[in-house]
Amino acid sequence: MPAKELSKSCMECKDAEFDLIARKRQLCSSCFRRFIAHKVQSRLSVYRAFGLDGPKTQLLLPVSFGVSSSVLLHILNTDRQHRLDNGRPLGYDFKILIIEPSTVAATGVPFDKNYEALEKNFPMHTISRIPFHSIFDYVPEVEDIMQEYAGSKFTDDSTRSNEDRLAAFRASISTPTSRADVDTVLLTRLIVEFAKKSGCESVIWGDSDSRLAAKALAGVAKGRGASLTWQVSDGMSPWGVRFEYPLRDLYKAELLQYASVCAELSDIVIPDQPPSENVLTKNLSIDELMLRYVQNQGAKYPGVMANVARTANKLNPSTSDNAPTCALCASLVGNVQGNSGVTVANQAEDNHSSQFCYGCMRSRPGELC
Repeated sequence: MPAKELSKSCMECKDAEFDLIARKRQLCSSCFRRFIAHKVQSRLSVYRAFGLDGPKTQLLLPVSFGVSSSVLLHILNTDRQHRLDNGRPLGYDFKILIIEPSTVAATGVPFDKNYEALEKNFPMHTISRIPFHSIFDYVPEVEDIMQEYAGSKFTDDSTRSNEDRLAAFRASISTPTSRADVDTVLLTRLIVEFAKKSGCESVIWGDSDSRLAAKALAGVAKGRGASLTWQVSDGMSPWGVRFEYPLRDLYKAELLQYASVCAELSDIVIPDQPPSENVLTKNLSIDELMLRYVQNQGAKYPGVMANVARTANKLNPSTSDNAPTCALCASLVGNVQGNSGVTVANQAEDNHSSQFCYGCMRSRPGELC
């Protein structure tokens, strides 16, 4: 009996009708998933090679229930299971960290069911769930840093709960851009310290090419250009933990397509809220503005947006030895050799200024940003 003719066959396997179009190639669901997974696996191949003859490298994957980190988790888990089934060496393993979304932003979106679905679909992994305010436990010095950073506009009360203390500090920062900027720094420090205390050598971030492009543009606009070498690039962070971005070769639209053909992700991913057209530009942070810009322009000119992240990834980190670093974000402070930052103009007037970089100074309470 002759084989059934396919009206629109997959350009890769030729055995099934295509379901999706990836970079002008018509692919079936299976071939599309392999295409996406290969992009990720090639970025992490160095860990697989290093772990062949010794203990597996431990990685930490922060999951926000967004599509990007959830897709990355699914790809890594599928690869792990495939290797176990075929008796092939793993080379690396990973732990999952969830910082409770409700403690980061009051979105009103419940996520307990998403967490239960995560535990059900990925039972072989260590999943840790911590609140944002646990930063006081993982980074004890942060309470002194917060007090010095906020200055006289904020008074820390150690008798209050850690949740209330963090809320009070965040409330002392007035502008949307500054709040988003400081939140990102604090979240990064919390994740890094959790990774170190969990024995993880690297943090693997679920940032797509689109997200990295937006971060690069926002970082420059906020005066954080010197820190792009770890905010958007693979390599060592200032805290002694490597940062890896395995999704850097993939667009956000492609990750949405991947999630659409994986039924198990439907109960895990919290869909992005559509951007409101009624919000005034002045009420949006620079990060939100750049993300909207990249998403809009990326749909028209994906290659141009991809070049933004690729160009930032070529930057070399500063190599100054014994140079002062920012107490909050660990960037270099002032104009020292190898630093592309900017010296804070009012250092002589403010003793605290010498402890913080230009980017952090712009987000301090009382500063215009």
